[in-house]
Amino acid sequence: MSKPSVQVVEIGRFEFREMPVQPPGDDEVLICVAVTGLCRTDLKIVRVGHRDLVLPRVPGEEVVGTVEALGRRVEGLAVGERVYVYPGVWCGRCPACRAGAENLCREMQIMGFHRDGGFGPHVTVPAKSVIPLPDGLANDEAVLAEPLSCVLNALELGRLQTGETIGIWGAGPAGTLLARAARALGARPVNIEPDRRRRELVGGRETPGEERFDVAVVAVGAPDAYRAALAHLAPRGRLVVFSGLPPADDRPAVSFNQLHYLEQTLVGAYGCSYRHGQDALELIADGRVPVGDMISHRLPLKRLDEALTLVEERAGMKILLDPWQED
Repeated sequence: MSKPSVQVVEIGRFEFREMPVQPPGDDEVLICVAVTGLCRTDLKIVRVGHRDLVLPRVPGEEVVGTVEALGRRVEGLAVGERVYVYPGVWCGRCPACRAGAENLCREMQIMGFHRDGGFGPHVTVPAKSVIPLPDGLANDEAVLAEPLSCVLNALELGRLQTGETIGIWGAGPAGTLLARAARALGARPVNIEPDRRRRELVGGRETPGEERFDVAVVAVGAPDAYRAALAHLAPRGRLVVFSGLPPADDRPAVSFNQLHYLEQTLVGAYGCSYRHGQDALELIADGRVPVGDMISHRLPLKRLDEALTLVEERAGMKILLDPWQED
């Protein structure tokens, strides 16, 4: 039975289209999509556009599914195998790739941005981007490996150590995963969140009080949050710039004297590398980072507009889309 895909045809408008299944090339794999995660980046892609977006495009960078067909040179995978898809394609040759930061590859092609993603029944991907799921790991939980991968990259760049305190501005899906991953690493996380519903889920605070943090991560796109995080950064603390800002707000007040005299560090974090996906799947599979209770909605793909509104209004936590579900 044929099912439509979502295609963004222009900024602010998408259509449901039945698209031909693209057979895998020699080094590719055809995936039957089981579930796709929805995030605020997808909301941005569909409704306001994104720096890396090339139109027309099928969105969806958080994908778990089943291998349906293999290219003739693909080895190590089998038809019927359940897999997670790392959303990037990297060159493997540039300085960033050689340093293990393929998310910064100068030729990076991101699923759902530069090439078609998982908002449809099938997606064709490079075999090197595919990671088999650990035995027993449910599809709905495995799909959170993508946002968790981005969290692991941020914590790695922030050099978070066992026993340190970490202040996390925001308690949405990213903020919640940051807290849980930090706790799994032996750190003490504190979420700062004005929304009572989300604050109660993670046991966070409305304000940081007088505490100073070894690491601060801003998981909301708000200049005030960055200013607060800097104000509560301990000597030799590290601020991780995890969420981007609208261009009009991209003028955060940074005191270079503060950085100088307190020997503090600012570091950016964007996306994730393939190895983060492997680590994320293991952390979810063995229960060190629980994610099942974060899934607030599972909706059919055809209700995408409703799902985007839920994200925009922060009315849920993690929303999953099923291209095969009718109601």
